[in-house]
Amino acid sequence: MKLQCDVEVVNRLLPTFGMKSRGKGTRAVLSIGKHLDKTSQRCNIYMMICTAKDRAGSKYKADSNSLKNFLSAARLAHRGGDASSLPLSTLTPVRARDVEQPKKKLTIVSKKDYPLTSNFPYSLEQLQVSYCKLSRVDMRMLSLKALRKLDLSNNHIKKLPATIGDLSCLSELILHNNHLEAFSQALCLSTLQRTLQVLDLSQNRLQSLPAQFCQLKELVNLKLDDNELVCLPFHVGRLSKLRFLSAAHNQLAVLPSDFRKLSLENLDLFGNPFIQPNPLDHTMKLTFPLSLQELASRAVANLRLPYGPHLLPAHLCRDLEVAKTCDCGRVCISFYIKTAVSMNLHQVSHTVVLVDDMGGTDAPVQQHFCSLSCYSEFLDNSLQRGIR
Repeated sequence: MKLQCDVEVVNRLLPTFGMKSRGKGTRAVLSIGKHLDKTSQRCNIYMMICTAKDRAGSKYKADSNSLKNFLSAARLAHRGGDASSLPLSTLTPVRARDVEQPKKKLTIVSKKDYPLTSNFPYSLEQLQVSYCKLSRVDMRMLSLKALRKLDLSNNHIKKLPATIGDLSCLSELILHNNHLEAFSQALCLSTLQRTLQVLDLSQNRLQSLPAQFCQLKELVNLKLDDNELVCLPFHVGRLSKLRFLSAAHNQLAVLPSDFRKLSLENLDLFGNPFIQPNPLDHTMKLTFPLSLQELASRAVANLRLPYGPHLLPAHLCRDLEVAKTCDCGRVCISFYIKTAVSMNLHQVSHTVVLVDDMGGTDAPVQQHFCSLSCYSEFLDNSLQRGIR
């Protein structure tokens, strides 16, 4: 949509510098259309003004609802209707807040400053509400569709609503020092899978994270310090973009086998009660012969056959999702031998915070074996390495 007209663009900051606009319009082409915002990677509606001196044009982001009303009024006027019947307001000077730049950042660090009767500005991209003793997430925050960073640290929040996952631009979620006891599966399966890059859950009361947590594949920075975690998610290695991981001062005794697949820049696991690994200490979960279900499940996993709830019962799909990989490269599901081996954490991270006060950077990692012969071969190799 294009309109040829005389346009005057006025900078409202000119009076601040003791300057006046020239008060004369310039012949221009006024266009309304879509434009890709490189910051948010979303198409928004813009007005563009092109003049003889600026044929490439200057773009101005437009509020879609206001623009819709404006164009509706223009269309009615174009049809030649009686001006008295048109839904037009009287021309009056605007309020100061009408010409202010949309507010994009808001910080509230005191309960007395928390808005009780007014809404949060819908244009917000960053919102911090800390030290306000919030026991739950204010639902008004969840209508802020442009929100990219939400910081609710240092409150008393016990549970997160699944509707946080509807914030389709959210890339940073800071929940440091709250009373959280769980991180729901619903959040892991929401649009956060595509947007969330920074997640701070430190200083809460988490004992575990759901298996679906590892579907948050855009995570770059994850903080889990000072919780009560007894294990990390089984498929933590699927977080291929993760570069910063801290899970200090938890209750981790051993790391999942998938931990080896990580490629980090910084890792902090200080203050966890890691066990001293001994290959001879093992858990035996094998039967002879293997059940038909185990054999069939192993075949599906080893041959990489497609599966899903439309093909298999849901409980079999869940079993396949936590399949373990043996040293030999084959897969085991519910029947295996499990032990722990020592791994130098520098294998997965460039920088490693010491695991304990003794200066160590080794930690125990789970190891699974699909058969007694694979486990025996592992023990033989371990013994040979020990002799050398």
